[in-house]
Amino acid sequence: MIELPDLTTIGHNIVRLLDYNPGSPMLFSSGTFWALFLVFMPMYALVRNRLWYMLSFVVAFSFYFYYKSSGWFVLLLAATSIIDWSISRVMSKTVTRWKRKFLASVSITVSLSVLGYFKYANFFLWNWNQMVEGNFQPLDIILPVGISFYTFQSISYVVDVYKGRVDATETWLEYIFFLSFFPALVAGPIVRADYFIPQIRANYRATATELYTALWMIIIGVIKKAVIADYIAQYNDLIFSNPTGYSGFESLMGVIGYTMQIYCDFSGYSDMAIGLALIMGFKLSRNFDFPYKSKNLTEFWRRWHISLSSWLRDYVYIPLGGNRKGTFRTYLNNFLTMLIGGLWHGAAWKFIFWGAMHGAGLAVHKATMPFTRRLPDNFVVKAIGWTITIVYVSLLWVFFRADSWTDSWLIIHNIFTNFSLSYVPPFVSVRSTWIIMMAVIITFHALPSRAIDYISNVFIRSNWIVKLLIFLTTVQLVIEFAGEDVAPFIYFQF
Repeated sequence: MIELPDLTTIGHNIVRLLDYNPGSPMLFSSGTFWALFLVFMPMYALVRNRLWYMLSFVVAFSFYFYYKSSGWFVLLLAATSIIDWSISRVMSKTVTRWKRKFLASVSITVSLSVLGYFKYANFFLWNWNQMVEGNFQPLDIILPVGISFYTFQSISYVVDVYKGRVDATETWLEYIFFLSFFPALVAGPIVRADYFIPQIRANYRATATELYTALWMIIIGVIKKAVIADYIAQYNDLIFSNPTGYSGFESLMGVIGYTMQIYCDFSGYSDMAIGLALIMGFKLSRNFDFPYKSKNLTEFWRRWHISLSSWLRDYVYIPLGGNRKGTFRTYLNNFLTMLIGGLWHGAAWKFIFWGAMHGAGLAVHKATMPFTRRLPDNFVVKAIGWTITIVYVSLLWVFFRADSWTDSWLIIHNIFTNFSLSYVPPFVSVRSTWIIMMAVIITFHALPSRAIDYISNVFIRSNWIVKLLIFLTTVQLVIEFAGEDVAPFIYFQF
């Protein structure tokens, strides 16, 4: 006789699955999320034509999604939204310029203070204690997932309302929908109010072509993240956890590996986020445009993390004066903007150095443009520009990834002083799957844009059976290469 499972045990397991688990935050690449999303979509379809029901339902799901990612910090998100929306409503009814400026300053100060406490308190206290030679004990602070993303989003909204670029939303529900929209909530793209808020009332339905495009983006995103990035990370982690334990050649492979890993990880998340939003009838801006094709650092930052780059340009670089106050100020503003960008990524000197070096690199590129513009636009010049750019970017990723400032220099020193090609044959023999993964993503990245578009269009026009086979193959690849735990997205920590 078959013994039926105990209903109490089943209920307990379901509650445990749906409850927040600090060691296993909900990710787009996890089975739990997709199971919930399959339940979410039919219910969303039922309420999408009734604005307030739709807003309430999506906000509730977004709050639950954030709870599964960061626990009770969802209350902090709610509190932030109430403060910013309330101030924006008062500001929209205020005519006096200094009062509007004061209200905007209060909102921005509150947002930055909250971000500063959770993200930078221990960093500043540690540095203060180093100066006064105190006995520093770190505060017990847990960084809420994605706080930098939604803080920048809320700041841009308040600034845009202050400057009259957008009207303050009439209801808090519309604002919190914009701020907490779950596809972009924890790791971007950073959503701009003037682009997204008008979509809320539009009730746009994705066309069949857009739905298949969304499915293709999700499949590509899953392969980038859950197959390639998570697999090649296993070797990369070995290198960065033991900076002097490997040869220079092996260290170089780890650096190149991380260069591709962070691209696959973050752009894969963005692809999935954009695809999920499009299925729901919302359009998010493109966040990556094959950045490793760039032939100079300025082009790289036009292609990498586009939503952050444009945010820093519009809300930091231009307010600092942009290129309107002379050559020196232009270089200085570039440098300061990237310095802030580095600090945004993390509370550590290695991130500040990473941002500063990108700022310095941008200044050098702009300073040499009168010379480089006179060079012939041929293959050799392009190849040299690309080589300089990719080497510079890759070496700076070492400081981004390494556990400490010291480890960063040890890895770089190891590459230049302990390099031998004799390690190539054993590496190829042992790391053949890693090499194949790297070859796949490098080849895909190097394809011309028209080839990428052609492949996408082939999928969109293909028979549903072909689409199903590609989807099932993707699922099988994820299962085949999955580790014991679902690896969190790199940008969750920011």
